Amino acid sequence: MTVSAKMILDSSAHGERLTSIEARYPKFIHGELMTHRVFSRNASSSRAIPVERLIEDVLRDPALPEKWFKNKAGMQGTEEIVGDEREELIGLYLEAMRLAIRQAREMIAFGAHKQHINRIIEPFCHITTLITSTQWSNFIALRDHDMADPTMQALGKTVRKALATSLSTPLEPGQWHLPYVMPKDAAPVIDYLRNDKQINPTDERIQKVMIQLSVARAARVSYKLQDGMFPTIAKDLELYDRLVGGVPLHASPAEHQATPSKVRTDLQDRPILCGAKLTFVGPNLGGNLGPGWIQYRKTLAGECQ
Repeated sequence: MTVSAKMILDSSAHGERLTSIEARYPKFIHGELMTHRVFSRNASSSRAIPVERLIEDVLRDPALPEKWFKNKAGMQGTEEIVGDEREELIGLYLEAMRLAIRQAREMIAFGAHKQHINRIIEPFCHITTLITSTQWSNFIALRDHDMADPTMQALGKTVRKALATSLSTPLEPGQWHLPYVMPKDAAPVIDYLRNDKQINPTDERIQKVMIQLSVARAARVSYKLQDGMFPTIAKDLELYDRLVGGVPLHASPAEHQATPSKVRTDLQDRPILCGAKLTFVGPNLGGNLGPGWIQYRKTLAGECQ
């Protein structure tokens, strides 16, 4: 069983910190994380992962409770089960996992879609989630607490550690917080624009592609290639176009990218290009990231109000 939190990017502006963390944890606690509405999130989907690939992941690293407790009234156990009894419980849990996998493989033979089959494996799955936020204090206080589910408490502790051991990079307006995109990515972007698209790679065009790459890579957070690399620039840009180029928009991956606002407060009269329309927007330009930031999603057509 794995509970981890890896700092992907740590930025700051106006005295405020913006962080993107990639977390892996048992899927059975994912609903608790979803209650934190200040978070921007993208996560691996049971509807998208091939069944055998999910089964392989479950067999390699089954999701188990962090601790086991004896039954009592109320939602929280107090007397922990240890020793041989704990090992017997784990054995029963893994037996249920193997039964679910066997049933899943029988469903494959019927030709059922993975979006149905994977559901019965979910209790034993991990989930990988990219989380971006300027506000972590409530999550830490609530989840790294003795009254939290022990597995959720483990996640709270790892997130606290990731935040405590990372240093922020200050950004100026026009500089972007781009998870999964590094300054070194500019060189292949320049080559792509020059050689594949026959486009003059101006700073503005390079920055636009870098933002789009970050959006696509946030969308496929658990779909990195086996060597840890992402697909080609062309494939990432194709995914970006599918996400935000059509209707309806699938714009949640565009919530992780942001640039500092020129002024943290009093944004009411500052114009911004929203899609193809010049409009005036208020403090909601930062979305859930707050008034110190311009969230990329809020610059997309139909998303800035």
